[in-house]
Amino acid sequence: MPITVRELAGRLALPVLAGDVSKPVGWVHGTELADPTPFLEGGELLLTTGLNALRDGYVERLVRAGVVGLGFGTGLGHDVVPPALVEAAAEAGLGLVEVPRDVPFIAISKAVSKALAADEYAALTRTSEAQRALTRAAVRAGVGGVVRRLGQWIDGWAVLLDAAGQPVHAHNPRLVPDLTAELARLKTAGGLASAAFELDGVHVFLQVLGSRARGVLAVGTARPDPGIVNTAASLLVLALAQHDSVDAARRELRAAQFRMLLAGLAVDGLPARFRAFLAAGPPDDDVFWAEHDGDVVVLTDEFDGVASSEVDQSDVARGYREARQARRAGLRTFEELAGHLPLPDGFADALLKPLDAETRATLRVWLAHHGAWDPAATELGVHRHTLRNRVRKAEQALNRSLDSPGLRAELWLALHREGQ
Repeated sequence: MPITVRELAGRLALPVLAGDVSKPVGWVHGTELADPTPFLEGGELLLTTGLNALRDGYVERLVRAGVVGLGFGTGLGHDVVPPALVEAAAEAGLGLVEVPRDVPFIAISKAVSKALAADEYAALTRTSEAQRALTRAAVRAGVGGVVRRLGQWIDGWAVLLDAAGQPVHAHNPRLVPDLTAELARLKTAGGLASAAFELDGVHVFLQVLGSRARGVLAVGTARPDPGIVNTAASLLVLALAQHDSVDAARRELRAAQFRMLLAGLAVDGLPARFRAFLAAGPPDDDVFWAEHDGDVVVLTDEFDGVASSEVDQSDVARGYREARQARRAGLRTFEELAGHLPLPDGFADALLKPLDAETRATLRVWLAHHGAWDPAATELGVHRHTLRNRVRKAEQALNRSLDSPGLRAELWLALHREGQ
């Protein structure tokens, strides 16, 4: 932090006589002009031997010009600082220090210059360290890591908002104020835009990320450091662009895997049995999904979407067809579709007539599991050999093989109609 008048006086053993000496010193300037204010920018510690310092309105002019302190040299024109000047400085709140003759004005200039250089070096070092820390966060943890590390580094809050103004990643989200109005003004600016303002004593920065406006970085801190915020914004633009590229590659990979499944080829990472769901959009869940022919297809056990019957990797094409058929019929599951398909009068009764109640119940469960022996036997509570015997009994009664997809479909429809 910049050196204050009090700190400078302490380093050089300068007596503090009056006023506010807590303000930081931006520069040191020596003058004997009656009105030096045209040559000042504000933030200066003014040094004088007092040739014109006792003129009316001198202290007030310095305060209006933003001078942070006055150093009065003694041992030359004045042995002590005039009481009238001390009184005027105290009344105006201007920091006043005595500069004895054995402390040359140049020593004060050097001390402030050295302090400013050290402060600038510390700021550069801090920015450099922050850049390295933020870069490491981007490499190791991506977009979310940059936002969190930024919030930690500035000891404040940071939030990445999407294009709709909704938070995506945040550090100290409870501290984030309502930025709706500021975001609306930023949006009307168009293109690349940023804003900086103070809100309830907190310095707030808003930065639109990239020409494609992937989002807005919002930061709040008591210690503003635009360099660190700009570094984080640049890293986020790069990380978001990389994320877009990776996401596109992953989408294409999943689409290729789904085409393999439709062709009857297996892929890794799927459960043994699942359903094909048609989703409204890409899911957030950690499940396999792919885009195909305008559809978002999700292969999992449970999901909110139009569902096929249960399938395995060898029968994904059928599951996809079933889900599309159910959607065309305005239904949620393919199983519901059976009850909506027309059957000739007496068809179900005629087909099922040779089968007793136990065999019908067995076939209903077995067909629901698509001829899978183990899960069907488990649901029925019988041994798989018992299940095989019952299915063989049904084939004998029907005098037809249940390896036939057509017979399975007919039985499924007939049994479903019977259960209504």
